[in-house]
Amino acid sequence: MAIQKENGSVSIDAQNIMPVIKRWLYSDKDIFLRETVSNACDAITKFRMLHPDSEEEMQVMVTVDKEKKLIRISDTGIGMTDEEVKKYINQVAFSGATEFMKQFEEGEAKDKGDIIGHFGLGFYSVFMVSEKVEIETLSSQEGAEPVHWVSEDGMGFEISEGTRKSHGTDIILHVTEEEKEFLDQWKVREILKRYCGFMAYPIFLEDANAKPVERDVPVGDEKNEDGTPKTEKILEMPKPEKINDTEPLWLRKPSDCKDEEYKEFYHRVFMDYDDPLFWIHLNVDYPFNLKGILFFPKLKNDFGTHEGEIKLFAGQVFVADNIKEVIPEFLMLLKGVIDCPDLPLNVSRSFLQNDGYVKKISSHITKKVADKLNSLMNTERETYEGYWDDIAPFVKYGCIKEEKFFDQVKGSLLLKKTDGKYVTIEEYKAANFDKTEKKIYYTNDEKRQAASVKLYTDRGIDVAIMNTIIDGNFMSFLEYSGKEEDRVTFARVDADIDGLKEESEEGKDLDPEKLQTLFRGALGQEELEVKLESLGDPEMTAMVTEDEQMRRYKEMSRLYGERFPLPDRFTLVLNRRNETVQALAGRDPEDETTKLLCAQVYDLARMAAQPLEAEEITAFLERSRKLLSMVVKA
Repeated sequence: MAIQKENGSVSIDAQNIMPVIKRWLYSDKDIFLRETVSNACDAITKFRMLHPDSEEEMQVMVTVDKEKKLIRISDTGIGMTDEEVKKYINQVAFSGATEFMKQFEEGEAKDKGDIIGHFGLGFYSVFMVSEKVEIETLSSQEGAEPVHWVSEDGMGFEISEGTRKSHGTDIILHVTEEEKEFLDQWKVREILKRYCGFMAYPIFLEDANAKPVERDVPVGDEKNEDGTPKTEKILEMPKPEKINDTEPLWLRKPSDCKDEEYKEFYHRVFMDYDDPLFWIHLNVDYPFNLKGILFFPKLKNDFGTHEGEIKLFAGQVFVADNIKEVIPEFLMLLKGVIDCPDLPLNVSRSFLQNDGYVKKISSHITKKVADKLNSLMNTERETYEGYWDDIAPFVKYGCIKEEKFFDQVKGSLLLKKTDGKYVTIEEYKAANFDKTEKKIYYTNDEKRQAASVKLYTDRGIDVAIMNTIIDGNFMSFLEYSGKEEDRVTFARVDADIDGLKEESEEGKDLDPEKLQTLFRGALGQEELEVKLESLGDPEMTAMVTEDEQMRRYKEMSRLYGERFPLPDRFTLVLNRRNETVQALAGRDPEDETTKLLCAQVYDLARMAAQPLEAEEITAFLERSRKLLSMVVKA
């Protein structure tokens, strides 16, 4: 029975909703290609299900005709009858129109993703770039007639007899002058690669305006005089370009994948020419469907400038990058792909935030990352230690952001010591806490604080290196967060002298008040706190210490641009076992040489912890020359 020509209106709500689609989705116009190609792949899947024995070649062809201002998306799928066109194009597309308009007007649909897909408007995204849209379709049902559908505004339509000869559907877009950028081959290729690069069926891109290309072909078995194969030139039309990988690595079993394949995939997808350190292949079928690969790149110390990239797919269709509602925020430092086939292509952020299924996925991903780190630590510790410097910022950030992650990996957290070896926190405690005040001593600048570090290592006390940008926050986290039994205290090697004190009778008769008055007067610092202690090394004259928490607060203030920085408040700790200190205690406080020596002791102690500023170093050098001259003349 021939199809009767028919005109009609798509929906009573169309006049309200089409302007919204065109205006509100202005920045997301390229999504029309994802929607149409995704629909084409769905049509092929349906054909495969109904005709499992068919050996026909299944594909989607995207043809760009810049001269005629046309884009054609053609598939070999199930096709549609005229009744199905009326049902799926004219009615179902707007089944959610009333709901959408209500939410839009009430301000609830805040994300662009709330519109397309979620409200059944996927196909109608083509009107964002088209002045007219045609559908040529032929159902795979026996005896079906081809159908032609056309609309110039998405609101009115005309259905008539079509011209398609084989089952499947063509979507023909007459692109507007304002959107002619979508007629550029490179633009369409970029969009298809991004959204459709891993769809399940072959997708080809064809240039309708391509010119024949000249190439050499052999002439039978004939040879030239020099023995090379004889060729002749022929003109040949360029073949359509295949866009996608239909069997992406993440869908394969991990046991079937080679290391080189993971690395090649990483280089190709993320345009990163460095190899990843290692990766996690996610392959879950129950209680939810989840596939993916997470790669651990080298983060370096300054991970704040590092941009991770986690691509979210829904059944091999690209959805978006870095959707933190699905992927834990701390994993955004990694690179990888996550494929959740049961997620709708477009959903609102509020839906994702409150969806129990999504939360289970997020928790599972976190657990798999923790399991991988623990497995490396427990079975390949040497390899794990080799990765630690690169992954430490990520792991520490994850502990701060996700308490559950910290609980899962706390036994695999490492401290790098100044001797280059690595220990867990528990190993550090076991080796050192019987010799110290139950603190983890650390340095954040091994070279600058070398003298202070040596005071501890000479006593057999390990010093950890905490020199990444996140370490200040991480130490505070370990000191104040989580379960009480997990908490530890950190102190920089120049924060106090608790771990350096030693019982000794030397210098016990020295008067600390007198020495404080001496140094305050010599340095002109009436607020300076001076302590007299017995330090382990008699050669150590003095140390300058600064309260750990106050120093951390100042460092954070500087990091975040505090307008009114706090002043330095040092404590000068004099070693009563040292001969210079003992000699100074008996000198005349008004003597010029005494004042020079006190200033020199103070500056040397400060220089062991941090460099002197411009004016201070000038004064130090001038004073040093005076003292040398006095020694030579004595």
